[in-house]
Amino acid sequence: MGIFSRFSDIVNSNINALLDKAEDPQKMVRLIIQEMEDTLVEVRSTSARLLAEKKDIQRQQERMEKEVADWEAKAELALSKEREDLARQALIEKSRAQDNVDALQNEMQRVDESLDKLNDEIAQLQEKLADAKSRQKAILMRQKTASSRLQVKKQVDSSKVDDAMQRFDRYEAKIDDLEAQVESYDMGKRSLRDEFAELENEGKVDEELEALRARMKSKSSKDSE
Repeated sequence: MGIFSRFSDIVNSNINALLDKAEDPQKMVRLIIQEMEDTLVEVRSTSARLLAEKKDIQRQQERMEKEVADWEAKAELALSKEREDLARQALIEKSRAQDNVDALQNEMQRVDESLDKLNDEIAQLQEKLADAKSRQKAILMRQKTASSRLQVKKQVDSSKVDDAMQRFDRYEAKIDDLEAQVESYDMGKRSLRDEFAELENEGKVDEELEALRARMKSKSSKDSE
């Protein structure tokens, strides 16, 4: 009964645990669903075969029950004709036919139990299959997102980024040096514009100084009066 063993392995398996062991979760999900679908087809095929077997047993049982009744009728007929020997033979055949009926009844019970078990297994597998299909998209999306994040992490944490930032620091230091050199050349040098601006400022200072003296002189005169 390999089909039941494989079915049991699938139904009782934890899909997340299988995915944890898988190198390619997307491929693993497809394989799980395909295996479930294939097993469901096989289980249904087995169920159909058992149903056909049940009908055949029912036909045999009906034939044997009819034979039991027929031999009993023959035994009654033989006794009515005072043929006890024939009646005895008829009862022996009736007993054999009844044994066949009992055996067929036991076989019918076995088939019914197998069908009940199959129906339960089919229901479980259908439930698992529906659950796997509904979770397939979410699982694949999680795998894709995690892979993308891992790739970004690898890029950010790689030594290449650190090297690039160090180069930026060196370039900035070189630019600072160049700017410092430019400023050193300008130090101590005055342009013609700068000299005229200085003269203008000196004139303004002299004017403000004379104005201040005048105000102070005017104030001193008023205080002496």
